[in-house]
Amino acid sequence: MGGGPWGARRALAAALLVASVLSAALLARGELPGPDTQERERQQQLQEQQPQDTNKRKLPELKMDQALLIIHNEFLHGDLNVYWLSDHCYECLYQFLVSVPVSPKPGHPSIAAVAVSSQHPVTLLLNDTLEKKEICRIHYVFGEFGNYSLWVKPHYGGINQMSCDMVVNENPVNSNLPIYIAFLIYIAILISSSVGNFFVNFPTHIFLAATIPQLDRMAKETGPSISQLDPVRNWLYKKMNPRETDRLINSELGSPTRAESYSSDLQVEAWRLTPPVHRLRSLDTFRGIALIIMVFVNYGGGKYWFFKHESWNGLTVADLVFPWFVFIMGSSIALSLSSMLRRGCSRWKLLGKILWRSLLLCVMGILIVNPNYCLGPLSWDKLRIPGVLQRLGLTYLVVAVLELLFARAVPENSTMENKQLRTHRNSSLVFPSTPQNRDIISYWPQWIFILMLEAVWVCVTFLLPVPGCPTGYLGPGGIGDFGKYPNCTGGAAGYIDRLLLGEDHIYQHPSPNVIYHTKVAYDPEGLLGTINSIVMAFLGVQAGKILLFYKDQHKQILLRFLLWSAMLGVISGVLTKFSQNEGFIPVNKNLWSISYVTTLSFFAFLLLLFLYFLVDVARLWSGAPFFYPGMNSILVYVGHEVFENYFPFQWKMEDYQSHKEHLTQNLVATSLWVVIAYVLYRKRIFWKI
Repeated sequence: MGGGPWGARRALAAALLVASVLSAALLARGELPGPDTQERERQQQLQEQQPQDTNKRKLPELKMDQALLIIHNEFLHGDLNVYWLSDHCYECLYQFLVSVPVSPKPGHPSIAAVAVSSQHPVTLLLNDTLEKKEICRIHYVFGEFGNYSLWVKPHYGGINQMSCDMVVNENPVNSNLPIYIAFLIYIAILISSSVGNFFVNFPTHIFLAATIPQLDRMAKETGPSISQLDPVRNWLYKKMNPRETDRLINSELGSPTRAESYSSDLQVEAWRLTPPVHRLRSLDTFRGIALIIMVFVNYGGGKYWFFKHESWNGLTVADLVFPWFVFIMGSSIALSLSSMLRRGCSRWKLLGKILWRSLLLCVMGILIVNPNYCLGPLSWDKLRIPGVLQRLGLTYLVVAVLELLFARAVPENSTMENKQLRTHRNSSLVFPSTPQNRDIISYWPQWIFILMLEAVWVCVTFLLPVPGCPTGYLGPGGIGDFGKYPNCTGGAAGYIDRLLLGEDHIYQHPSPNVIYHTKVAYDPEGLLGTINSIVMAFLGVQAGKILLFYKDQHKQILLRFLLWSAMLGVISGVLTKFSQNEGFIPVNKNLWSISYVTTLSFFAFLLLLFLYFLVDVARLWSGAPFFYPGMNSILVYVGHEVFENYFPFQWKMEDYQSHKEHLTQNLVATSLWVVIAYVLYRKRIFWKI
């Protein structure tokens, strides 16, 4: 009948691809908004006045995220000094840009050409060097590789008044167009794959439901020859039910599984059609999303500024992924420890595994994934001690030991509890009375410990005296705070790392260096911030306990995820005053401030709510392709760091200053790791530590 599901799948895929091509074509034809008709005429007149020798001058070579600015000075009473300031730099000093000589005579302007940043809006300040006064101030948004002229000339009808007019000589390129096209392509692929899987898997379940009972009847009739049918039954189930793979493995950081361990020789009853006990795929999907974005960001993110870490306060896409990874690690700890205790594992044996995993993570971070390799051969003199894996190791150690001390084996079969919960469902939905709130009240010693730990962070951050810096300083140093504290980057957090670890053993190129021109080394994975990463992981533990105590009660789980998200969102709003820089404690990834933790946990609970409903409750999405790297996260993370500079993950580009080429290379490299994770998943190869 018209090709069946496969025909529909091909038709839908073709429609999506056609839509992607049309969208890309429309985007390619679009131009940046231009001035109105009168403004265009005025700019045309100014362009006609431009001296003919401008093109003969040696213009600066533009790099990525830069535009060309040609300054025409008709000021007759002295040179012009031009300064600039990015809107992204909070309370910063103006930076010198260029000096333009005095005009030799009326109608013959002196000219200077300079490259300006096009990443963020900037303010240009023009000062008279003779009378030391401001001539004009211009706020402008430059476009990448655009060509602009700034005309500084006497204002007609005024005495000693100057006009500053900006003229667009050549329109900038739309540097975001490659992102739009890539987004449409990947969305088309994802939708096509999801729809295809739906049409493929739906007949599969029908086929299994019809076929396996037939095999059962044959087995009863044949009697002793039942063993001859077992391989057929097992092969059918394994090949046609992809979720069966989930019960075979545990992920590297104790990722949860709802199934007990099975031997290789399964009993016949194991393949009967009973309600499937399956792994929580939403957690692995969550981890995979964070990991894939992290890989893409580490590879360069197409060299777009919003795929790089924020210079100081605020958030970019790159700032989301690491705390999400920490959060889902905490969820996995709660579920895996409960599962292992339920199987009778000794707490001392589990403690040994926790210590071993933590040690391995720290060793891999120091010896294998160490960014100070770029400073030369790795040696103790330049060895970076903190790092991503090191922080994961320390966080995992503290949170896992804390959970091990108080964890209990939650029974898989909680029929009696479910009856009690159904009795109370009409009386209270928001943290009702016992036994529903055991996920919080029963673990009050853990909460006391976490609150004490957070109190330590607050006291050290705001009360520790730092030489040469104000107590409680949270700024970037450099030219921030109008240049008052150039060597105070990070306040107490930076001071502790430099004091205890040494300046040569921490990160040498922190993100505030680009905009704030910081002068000291600073490590975003330093010692003090590890306290708040522990808090982040513990909030993930709370999410895991919700899944444990309210198993199969989907409404209760979704409601609690929503309540936790709302509560953390309110806390973040109070701490930050709903602003980027003016709050009590701004959101800051470099500091891992407590507002950063609550804000990212707010997003994490929302995302987990969405994924849990979509993947594990409604089964509308399998979690692919993020599910596969989420199952092999340590292998993908370490592998992408080790093989970053090797083909096919990197190759020589024709134009190194092209966002399009960087984006293509980074997307290909990231996609290859998804493919590798999928192949390893199909072959049941998982790297566990």
